[in-house]
Parts: sequence; C-alpha cells; structure tokens
Amino acid sequence: MIVAPPQHDAQKPGILSKFRLFFPILAGATLKERLIGCLGALIGICLTGLVCGLFMGQGPHLPLIVAPIGASAVLLFAVPASPLAQPWSIVGGNTISAFVGVTVAMLVTDPTIAIGLAVALAILVMSLTRCLHPPGGAAALTAVIGGAAVTRAGFWFPLVPIAINSLILVALGMMFHRLAGRQYPHRQAIAPVNTHKTADPPAALRVGFNSEDIDTAIASLNETLDISRTDLDTLLRQVEMQALLRQRGELTAADIMSRDVVTVAADATTEEARALLLDHDIRTLPVLDGERRLLGTVGLRELAAMAPVAHLPVSEAATASASDPAIGLLPRLTEGSIHAVVIVDDNSRVVGIISQTDLLATLAKSLSQTGPNGLMGGHGQGI
Repeated sequence: MIVAPPQHDAQKPGILSKFRLFFPILAGATLKERLIGCLGALIGICLTGLVCGLFMGQGPHLPLIVAPIGASAVLLFAVPASPLAQPWSIVGGNTISAFVGVTVAMLVTDPTIAIGLAVALAILVMSLTRCLHPPGGAAALTAVIGGAAVTRAGFWFPLVPIAINSLILVALGMMFHRLAGRQYPHRQAIAPVNTHKTADPPAALRVGFNSEDIDTAIASLNETLDISRTDLDTLLRQVEMQALLRQRGELTAADIMSRDVVTVAADATTEEARALLLDHDIRTLPVLDGERRLLGTVGLRELAAMAPVAHLPVSEAATASASDPAIGLLPRLTEGSIHAVVIVDDNSRVVGIISQTDLLATLAKSLSQTGPNGLMGGHGQGI
C-alpha cells in the first residue's frame, strides 16, 4: 500500500500533489521554485554556450561546454542556498578537480585506476580548499576519459573551457537570482552577539539549546548535512519561535501595548528629549514629523554625548502592526540592541509601543495562566 506524505494545514495539497506529480524532495521546494530553477538553467546554459562559442569558436579542438556544467546548473538554479552551490564551490570545485583529473591522467596509465583515483583525489582536494562541489567529480572524470581533444589541451583544459564555463555560469546565476528576487550568493545568518560586550552569551541563547547541543545532534546522525551549521542554528531557533507563536500567537500587539505614548517632535532639542525621557522614566522616544508620522526613535544612549543645541540623533525604529502576534516581538526585544517596538498603523502613525517590560509582564502571566484571557501587559514604555 502506498501512503501519501503527510500534509500540513498551512499548506493545503494542490492539484499536482493530489495526482502525485510533484512532491518536494528538499525542504522549502515548491513547484514555483522548481519552475524558476528550470528557467534559470535554460538561460544559464544557453548563454554560457553562446558566450563560449563567440570567444573560443566552435571547432573540434575543444568542447563548447562540458557536461559537469549541467550538473552545476542544477545546484545553482534549483538549490542556490546550498553550500555546494556557492560561487567558490562552483568555480573552484570544477577547476581544481579538472586540474586533479589532468594530473592523474598524465601520471597513471591504467584507466581503471585513473578514473577512481581522479574522483577520490578531487573530493580530497575540494574538501581541503573548502569548495566541495559534486560536479567537480565529473570534471575530474572528464579530464581522464574526455578523449583526444582533452588530452591535447593538457593543463589548459581546466582553464578553457572548465573555468570559463564556471565563471560565466556563476555570473549569469547571480544576475538571474537578483532579477528573480532571490538572494545569491547565499548569506548565512549572523550569529547573535552580546551587545553589552561582556562574556555572557546573548540573552536569547541562555535558555534552550546551544551550539554544543547542535554539534552533538549532528554527530549523532553520523551524516553530512547539505546545510551550513549557522543556517541550521537559525532554522532551529525559527522553529522554536513558530512553535511559540502557535501556542501563544492569539495574543496580539494591540492586547499588550501601551497606548498613551510619549513622543517628541523632530525639531525638538536634545535637552527637551532628555527631559521627557527622565521625567517619564523611559528609555525610548518615538520621533514624529510635522504630520505626526513616525521618523524613528531616540533614546538616552544616543543623547548621552550630545550637546544641548544639537539636532536629535534619530535612529531607525523597530516597528510592528497592532495585529501582529505579541510573542513574535520576542527576538527583537531580547537581542539587546533595542528597548521598545513602536506599533504603527498603515499611515506610519504611532498607535502604541511595546517595551521589554510589557513583554516580560506578558510572558510572566503566560506562565501562570492556562489561556490567553488572563494575560496582561505592563505599562513601562522602554523601561
């Protein structure tokens, strides 16, 4: 009996899924993403061949484009976030592996030994140079069994056409992903740091799993994962947040925000802003323009070294909508760089503010209440 993969409520099975024509193999894969990948591969391979043909000619002396570039295109356009699909992996992996293959072909006369040795050494060298790329194995193999044209080219083969093919493909991939609204090269998430410059871990990392837990879990799988350790850490913390939103997500920012917000005009002096902060015993002031729209925030930290006559040092405000889940503000209010999130409407006008104190009071109540009805917010704007 064939059992269909489980479907989540948030992702209803479509027509294609019902007829089993498309089931994502990789996390995050959708039919739309795969179609974009197909289009990217079509454009990338065709243009790579076209450019190489214009500059190198189309004679029999060298292939216009080598087969491993097709495998590189699969990674580049279908899984652009993979560590195996990054620019150095593609260019370095293919080129270095081809050099390995050419060297083995020159030194080892037995083809059976040469083909195995070329691929094995390519894996080793790519690992040492941090450019592991599966098509690199094919590039090394091609250098050994590619025929007379490859043999005649010798050490030129890794450069022309391997390196040129790889460089053109990566350049086209970067342009395509930018036009498609994707991020490439993939930028790994930045690990949280302690903004107070002390030896303690950031507040968000003191409870729950830590880096040692991730290392132990990876080691227990006894497998190599196609995801960077930093991205894995970020993914797991996002899973924690999504679970928390599912459990407490019914509580919105409007339920706990302070509505009588102390603000300051953009043309106010630093002395006026400092007086408001001290008088109300708060740490963050929303700064408004002449039409009462939010421009940013100013706090005691920014005002500490400012002269009384200077213009307000306005910083970018952390904002949210009144309908956003209150628990969703937790990462921003615990990272240590901000003390309050300003709640704005569709016209960027301030309707409330949620401080660390507000959220702390909400979390404290949530631990003692079984449902959301008893949850209460604090009343400390940026305390």
